[in-house]
Amino acid sequence: MTSETLINKETPKLRHIAILVPDPEASAVFFEAAFGMKRAGVARRGIYVSDGIMNVALLRVNPEKGEKVGVFHFGVWVDDFDAADEQVKAAGATYLTGKSDSPNSYYEAKYRDPNGIVFDMTHTGWAGAVKEPGSLNTENGPALVAHK
Repeated sequence: MTSETLINKETPKLRHIAILVPDPEASAVFFEAAFGMKRAGVARRGIYVSDGIMNVALLRVNPEKGEKVGVFHFGVWVDDFDAADEQVKAAGATYLTGKSDSPNSYYEAKYRDPNGIVFDMTHTGWAGAVKEPGSLNTENGPALVAHK
């Protein structure tokens, strides 16, 4: 497989990182003060912040589920979800969960790469993220996803 696999499609964009933290509020305050990020929304278990391009989900760690503080997963924004789904599976990724039956609904699907690293893919984006710097996500508007 080569880098030319996505023929006539824009390159997928890394636009989301989820970080497990003990205190999402304290972490959001730190990201605001240290990096000038702005709050972009509330997740089921945390807070979204953004630099205007990238969404960072600061999610409360759940040690009872064996979670540890640190990077939880990353997310890629794609143009054509179905084509990207086929491509990542052909490259060795395993689908985990998250696809919707409705083509008009927001969703992010989760996969595991051959090294065991979890990643999300979406065609509609994340709160506070934009696919192309200097543009707004006006087609679908900024979307929120409730991280579990």
